[in-house]
Amino acid sequence: MRISDDRYSRERLRMELALRFLQHEARTQTIRTWTGLSDDRIRKLYRSYMSEARRYLPRHRGKSPHQVTYFTRSPRLQQETAVLASVLSLLGVVPTGTAGSAAAQPGLTRGELLCQAFEAYRALLPAAQISFEHAVFLATALTRGDQLRLAGCTVCGSLLVTECFPLRERRCHHCSSAQRTH
Repeated sequence: MRISDDRYSRERLRMELALRFLQHEARTQTIRTWTGLSDDRIRKLYRSYMSEARRYLPRHRGKSPHQVTYFTRSPRLQQETAVLASVLSLLGVVPTGTAGSAAAQPGLTRGELLCQAFEAYRALLPAAQISFEHAVFLATALTRGDQLRLAGCTVCGSLLVTECFPLRERRCHHCSSAQRTH
């Protein structure tokens, strides 16, 4: 194999990941961060491949989601967040104990895992409210560990996504509602 062949295969992987991100309606900034492609290249990919897609795929503009309170807004979102965090953790998108290392940085391998995790999550919860952009933010926040972290319910031990310094006791929705009925 020639050295140039490896470069082309890496470029092909970048393009395939960018197309997958586009199918999940990711913003240009997110695609750029995870693939290393230029904004112009991403726009050309969208025009070439996504404009003729079977269903219309909107291009979201503006800043990516960045508020952790989104994940705790309602009991339903808390449950969906726990399911998504479980899948992200199981597939290795949220590496354990490696914040700041190369394994925790956006890249092609982690981007592929992120897409697999999001697709598995959507297969588990087809009517889920969490978008791909929010999934990217959740994976990033859990990896950094400065705003959100994985924890267990203090009653039953089920997985929860909590703020780093929660103001109230960590309980899942099921245990919280069971306490109110007693």
